[in-house]
Amino acid sequence: MPEQLDSREFVLRADPRGMFGLAEAFPKQCREALELSERLDLDGVKGDYRNIVVCGMGGSAAGGDLLGCLLSEEGAIPSFTVRDYALPKWVGPDSLVVACSYSGNTEETLSATEEAIRRGCQVVCITSGGALAERAKAARLPLLQIPGGQPPRTALGYLFVPLVQAAVGVGALPEQPWDEALSVLESCLTDWGLESSGRRNAAKRLATRLYGNVPLLYGLGSWQGVVASRWKGQLNENAKCMAFANTFPELNHNEIVGWTLAETQVGKRWTVVILEDGTESARMQARARITRELIEPKAQTYTVTARGESLVSRILSLVYMADFVSLYLAALYGVDPYEIAAIDTLKRSLAEL
Repeated sequence: MPEQLDSREFVLRADPRGMFGLAEAFPKQCREALELSERLDLDGVKGDYRNIVVCGMGGSAAGGDLLGCLLSEEGAIPSFTVRDYALPKWVGPDSLVVACSYSGNTEETLSATEEAIRRGCQVVCITSGGALAERAKAARLPLLQIPGGQPPRTALGYLFVPLVQAAVGVGALPEQPWDEALSVLESCLTDWGLESSGRRNAAKRLATRLYGNVPLLYGLGSWQGVVASRWKGQLNENAKCMAFANTFPELNHNEIVGWTLAETQVGKRWTVVILEDGTESARMQARARITRELIEPKAQTYTVTARGESLVSRILSLVYMADFVSLYLAALYGVDPYEIAAIDTLKRSLAEL
């Protein structure tokens, strides 16, 4: 089976709209997003904010989640991602609200944006166009228009990098080592891309291990848990399979007991992938080791380690591997990674109400 993934024809046979090409272009996209970020005018935005609130859904919210990871480790203020029509009560004039909608027409984000404006919040908009861009122009809000025309889950560079630069611009984050991060992403592309043989391609090997099994993504720490959720979403949407995510040490207080009868549910078709930074404390490493020992009679277990020196590099490298693994898994299942029929059906049904 790994040999099949060395065939370009096999991998791309169910990918007529070029999802794999979009994944391969991710390092370039991040570089372009860094250049685009310079167009975001923050002169009227700088101030003493108590928090940053990112409004978005699905792929458009992922950048907010990752920004929260950076701010938690390196920032002066926290951030919170709102996936809803309404804002939390505590959001107000001392909050910097960033509305992120790749299409510009996400109804939840548009609703939250209007509420932020009514509450007197400073609002910044990141979108490819649509109603959000029109509202930003009408209200004279800072607006960064990014390239459109691709699924939001493939546009993470356009949605994440400007968020980070905005946080840097208002003094919430220090300058980020983008040169290193981009170099790490290029090395990931070399190692995990289609031209890399399955014998040495960790993404291809992991996809074959996940094939026919139920993936469980375990993050070995808080930000790793956020990345685990991103892996889950990519596997759901690209490979059309169920997947589940959880985070250490919390999973050691509940989910670990669920393994007691796990084999009665889907037999031994569980596959656990532990996502690690590589610099976790000895205590956290012990938790991972003991957990593996407990579940290995009932599940395959694998570990994926982040790359890079800086936190932004390590986050992006772990995120990037999910793109390749999910696309290789889609190829093994013979499904089109682009289509999201269930989501499209749901949106049409809601529009008819």
